[in-house]
Amino acid sequence: MHLTKEEEKILDGEYGWAYEISMKILVRLGDLFGATKLIPIKSAHISGVSYKTVGESIDFLDALARAGGKAQVPSTLNPSSFDPEYLAGKVPRECREGQLHIINLYKEMRIEPALTCTPYYLRKPGRGWHLAWSESSAVMYANSVLGAWTNREGGPSALAAALIGKTPNHGMHQAENRQPNILIKIESNPANETEFGVLGIHVGKFLKEKIPLFTGLSNYTKEDLKQLGAGMATTGMTSMFHYRESPQTRDFETVSAEPRDIQNTIENLSTTSATPDLIFIGCPHCSLKEIQKAAEYLKGKKVKTETELWICTSQHVKEKAKKHMETIEKAGGHVLCDTCPIVAWTKNLGIETVMTNSAKAAYYAPTYNKVGVTLAPLKQCIDMACLP
Repeated sequence: MHLTKEEEKILDGEYGWAYEISMKILVRLGDLFGATKLIPIKSAHISGVSYKTVGESIDFLDALARAGGKAQVPSTLNPSSFDPEYLAGKVPRECREGQLHIINLYKEMRIEPALTCTPYYLRKPGRGWHLAWSESSAVMYANSVLGAWTNREGGPSALAAALIGKTPNHGMHQAENRQPNILIKIESNPANETEFGVLGIHVGKFLKEKIPLFTGLSNYTKEDLKQLGAGMATTGMTSMFHYRESPQTRDFETVSAEPRDIQNTIENLSTTSATPDLIFIGCPHCSLKEIQKAAEYLKGKKVKTETELWICTSQHVKEKAKKHMETIEKAGGHVLCDTCPIVAWTKNLGIETVMTNSAKAAYYAPTYNKVGVTLAPLKQCIDMACLP
């Protein structure tokens, strides 16, 4: 991979160890994927934040911070392991201190503790912007819905890109690699956000790294597309999808997605019929419209005392949703920020069963949280949470 003279100086350690090791990571990745150069990025989004999952990476973060590493572009963080208001007092002290230590290390590196998996609600990237994002659902949304350009980075490579302000020029950063190469024919349009996510889970299993073009989708919102992309990223390795182009002149492999595929996937993701301890909305983190919709369903209702209702979002969106929050909290629900139950300490709260409208959360929760899961649309989730 060709480096400029300035980049060679960074690689040789003239600007310090933090930038040297970051450049080494990027050069190694560039060589691995056949990139010929580094290109500037507009922003980075970094995973590997939750104290529950970050493990030995803490030592690496500490070394980077002590070596004076600073982000060169606007950079944000994925969710942490607890909400600073409602959950802070419900997790062990060691976990709280460990999590805050991780966040402070990132802050020392000038990385914004947005602690959200939907950074595009904080600052929407422009069409054609090159990014280095490591949250798979955000990558799908950025490439497919917003028209930005980013590979599906790992936490370390996104962090390295943040410190250097550049990323290797390969994969989704090149127009020829962003074209669809398989057609997904939708036989029956998904009925709600949950079914869009389930469609993604189903399709992702056979896509591998292929880029799908959907035909037959209609009556979708951006929130539906968010769930579709999140589902595909959960079970597959693709980084984008197309949903607007006409397939008429394209000679693609064609696969049909039928109603029974959706139903079978919902049944497979639902591992329990027991009454849920936790009803969880917001994977990926809720938009303002999603919070508003939940508040409308909760108006005049009361959450059961034995049931937790969490609606997860970012601090940025929460600030805009104050009037809806009042409705949710009056009903007995909780709007949580900075976290997601998948990376939170749910076992410490005695949670054994979860109901969610997110196909991605339903896929991961049995493994990450050791809980039984019921998958259902938003209204059904709210109805289950509330007294008759």
